[in-house]
Amino acid sequence: MEIVGLRAFRDNYIWLLRRDTAAAVVDPGDAGPVLNYLSGNGLTLRAILVTHHHPDHVGGVAALAARHDLPVFGPAGEEIPTVTHPLHEGERVHLPALGASFRVLEVPGHTRGHIAYYGANALFCGDTLFGCGCGRLFEGTAQQMWNSLQKLAALPAHTRIYCAHEYTQANIAFALAVEPGNEALHERARQVAEMRGHDLPTVPFTLAEELATNPFLRVELPSVKAAAQARQGQPLEDPAAVFAAVREWKNRF
Repeated sequence: MEIVGLRAFRDNYIWLLRRDTAAAVVDPGDAGPVLNYLSGNGLTLRAILVTHHHPDHVGGVAALAARHDLPVFGPAGEEIPTVTHPLHEGERVHLPALGASFRVLEVPGHTRGHIAYYGANALFCGDTLFGCGCGRLFEGTAQQMWNSLQKLAALPAHTRIYCAHEYTQANIAFALAVEPGNEALHERARQVAEMRGHDLPTVPFTLAEELATNPFLRVELPSVKAAAQARQGQPLEDPAAVFAAVREWKNRF
């Protein structure tokens, strides 16, 4: 199975999975790039996977589903009219035409019912985890997002992460403000700057890279905790409280 990133809007990625003549897509906010790729490569769309209800993730689902008789998988905890197969934690999505199967992870925080799909050494996490960042808390709480990120952090370190936006370079600028002494982060900043200078995507990346450089996964480390406490001007003992402080800092960065 091959995974192809289709660019949409200003900085979205629609992930297309393909094998032989079969394809599936994750978070098709715009039908246009998907239809163009399917037509240009002689592929038949067999399934749609959705992580959450925001328009830039579901806006193209209806148009795609109207052209193809296929299942639309999505979170049971959100109202998405186009979803035909609502999913809960621990359920599996089987895509036999692609030879792939994905486990469903409930990761509330960005939205109340956000889910992610994990399988084939890949994680499709929507807007929960980004390169050196995480999603804004539009509907969930800091505690929920912290718990969700901990769930993702427990996956194998070699997991390849396919998030839905090209935010890595901007996120690195904030991460350096939190951990200016992190050498791995400085090296990643150099690599990402070179990639973006050539208009190359920074996604996917590995969980190991995130554990070494993403401040939202590192709030229990002394360097991140100290930076958050200095920002807040008070002690922060609970990891979720440190996470909340770093998230609020990023909101205003």
